Parts: sequence; C-alpha cells; structure tokens
Amino acid sequence: MAVNAEQIAAFIAAQCAEWPLAGRNFDALGGVEVRTVELPGWTLKVQFNPARIVSSGAKVDARSLAERPCFLCDKNRPAEQRGIEWGDGRYTILVNPFPIFPRHLTIPATDHTPQRILGRVADMLQLASELEGYTVFYNGPRCGASAPDHMHFQAGNSDFLTIAPALDGAELQPVAVDPEGGVLAVCTDLALNVFVINASTPEAGARLFGRLYEAMPVPEGEEEPMLNLLAYATPDGGTRLVVVPRKRHRPSFYGTEGDDCMLISPASVDMGGAFITPRREDFDRVDAAVLDRIFGELCLSDEEITTIAENVR
Repeated sequence: MAVNAEQIAAFIAAQCAEWPLAGRNFDALGGVEVRTVELPGWTLKVQFNPARIVSSGAKVDARSLAERPCFLCDKNRPAEQRGIEWGDGRYTILVNPFPIFPRHLTIPATDHTPQRILGRVADMLQLASELEGYTVFYNGPRCGASAPDHMHFQAGNSDFLTIAPALDGAELQPVAVDPEGGVLAVCTDLALNVFVINASTPEAGARLFGRLYEAMPVPEGEEEPMLNLLAYATPDGGTRLVVVPRKRHRPSFYGTEGDDCMLISPASVDMGGAFITPRREDFDRVDAAVLDRIFGELCLSDEEITTIAENVR
C-alpha cells in the first residue's frame, strides 16, 4: 500500500499523543539548539541533541548486539509503538522516539535480517517518491547504523538537511547512463566526495546503483562496501540517490575521554549536512576545521572516488 506525506504527518501526531516517550522527545526538539558552519559551497548545521546519546554512543560490536533484544523486531517494541505496513508487508513504518527531525521515521524490514542494501534500493527510491518532502536514508552496518543486525531505513523532512541545495549548485560529472532514464554522476566539489544517481524510475536508479556497488571495494571482514545513502523525490517526478562512500566507521577522536575526544559518530544525517552532537562540549567545539577533519578521515579522496568511477561497468 502506498503512503503519502499527509498520512504520515497524522500518524506522527497520533503517536506523539498516545506514546509519552515519543511525545516528550518530539516536543523537546523545540528547545534543541542549532547553529550553522560554513564550508566552501555548503552550509552545514550542528545540532545539540542530548537524547541522541542513545545512537551516538551505541555499541555495535557482535557481543553487544547479541546481548540485547532487537528493538526493531515487532515482539520487542513498546506496546505504544504502532506501525504502518508498507511494501506489500515487507516493511513497517514507525515513528522514531528519539528524533532528530521534526518528522522522523524508522522503517525496519518485517523480518529480522542484517543491515544490507543490495536488492533494496528500488524499495528505498519508491518510498522516497511516495514521501514527498522527506529524505529516506540508509546507514551501512559500520557507517552509523545503531541496529546493524536488523535491516532498516530512516526518513525525515528534507528541509532539515542541506546537501540537496549544495549539490544543486555543484558540478556533477557523468559516469554512466541507464537507457530507461537515469544518470550516475560523481561530485568532487564539496567537502565530501559523493556519487549522485538521478533516475526517472526506482528500477532505473537501482540498476545504476548496482553497477556502482560492484565497483566499490568491500573492506576485509565486511559484507558490503562502507556507505551512506540519501534519497529524495525531485521536481521532475523522479528521484535522486546520493551515495556517500566511506573508509572508516568513526573519526580517530571519537570517544568520551581525553581533551581531543568528541562523541560524534557520523551517519547519513551528518553526511547530509546536519551534524548531531549529544554533548554540549562537542556542540561548542564543532567548526569548519573539525568538519573538514571528519570528512577527510571518513570519506574518500578525489583519487579514491575517481578510481571507483573508472571501474563502473
């Protein structure tokens, strides 16, 4: 069953009214501090959001995951948390009780299956096309996912993120074309290097992503390339998929002890232009130099992303 933004807005309002935890945390967003940091061609946001310590500080090693019940499985969810079935029952749309966005959703797969993107990009793009005004995103298992043992997307209102207008003003260099309506391009104009797929249909976008996926390196011990994905509808009726290849899970200064440490664990939202800081001291310290350092450590260099582009078949 298809969904739309109006239906989801009503669903979020109902959940906030009947679920005290969600209601309190969404209300608290009204008092969250946000400021901007300027990088060449891109204005980014920094948000001070103490409730997000749940995600930024999440332990995602195999032992920790095995010792906790999966909070995305239906049997372990709070009684107050209701869902909307989507994708012929293969996914459930949920309200995220620890929001970053004024409208924040989590969309887990119905089955408890690992966080893997292959074979699911068409679903992601279809959802983005239905949820006008939302960005749907995917965090790889070592790229910000706090539940890497259960496949899920998230979604939030697009106007909170800033990468879309930045890309609109950047140069996109074509890499590959899908004959049924799609273009894969690379962008090296911003502080992080990305691939961009513009597609007229979810299937065309998924095919181009598949070609890119095959060209990306898979780190030793991992089952898929390290990446973040952001998808949103475009004015021409198509979709845009932003692919952020990565080479590291967290910055070298991640942690809570030591003068240089900061509790910042970047995921798709951060790569989309909104850095989330659960601690006041980190919020106050994030500046252009810190963001440049994070992107430099976690994302691919011009040479590395060009090599991938040259290997796309």
